[in-house]
Amino acid sequence: MATVLLVEDDHVVRGAMLRSLTDRGHAVHAVGTALDALRRVAAETPDLVVLDLGLPDLDGSDALRMLRGITDVPIIIATARDDEQTVVRLLRAGADDYMVKPFTGAHLDARIATVLRRVGRASRTAQPAVHEVGELRVDIGERSASLGDQALALTRKEFDLLAYLAARPGRVVSRRELLEEVWRQPSVGEDQTIDVHLYWLRRKLGESAAKPRYLRTVRGVGFRLVAPD
Repeated sequence: MATVLLVEDDHVVRGAMLRSLTDRGHAVHAVGTALDALRRVAAETPDLVVLDLGLPDLDGSDALRMLRGITDVPIIIATARDDEQTVVRLLRAGADDYMVKPFTGAHLDARIATVLRRVGRASRTAQPAVHEVGELRVDIGERSASLGDQALALTRKEFDLLAYLAARPGRVVSRRELLEEVWRQPSVGEDQTIDVHLYWLRRKLGESAAKPRYLRTVRGVGFRLVAPD
């Protein structure tokens, strides 16, 4: 059994999918807007999200991008759109699978099982790692970070950003790479997102862009994490 967040604005379709998945043993929470989906994921992390594209408040592709900004849970796109360009674009933007309506409850259940099985295999083979750079310690398995004997209170995305850099100490990481690998977003027009998170991360590390210690900016290229001199 999985905890599934169903994001579908058509109440008839939503009701049918909810009943079908519930009958197959899943715990299902259903919402009809992208905003409600974002709130639900932020408050209670589900095992998987089934996301419609034709939502009333936000296009599903934008909702996917925003969801990927706050969570790594598997996302299956469920939509009537079937053109190859859309499928490829959404898979590259972070979707784990894509289903074209109409489909049966059994088909959806099988896709959910396949995606969760694939994610489970990946998590079992990935070895939790601890990265140490100077007095900075980042524990990937525990999702915790500390500086000396002081624990750092990081948001989910601040930790993801720090962990990605800590796993590559000394290497310059480009903005494009951060957007694609940490935010799972296309690398266009999102520089402010990185700058805001770096600002707060620097403050929590006790430094600033003018007086960096761990986080160094390589102008025009990207950023790197290094031990202080």
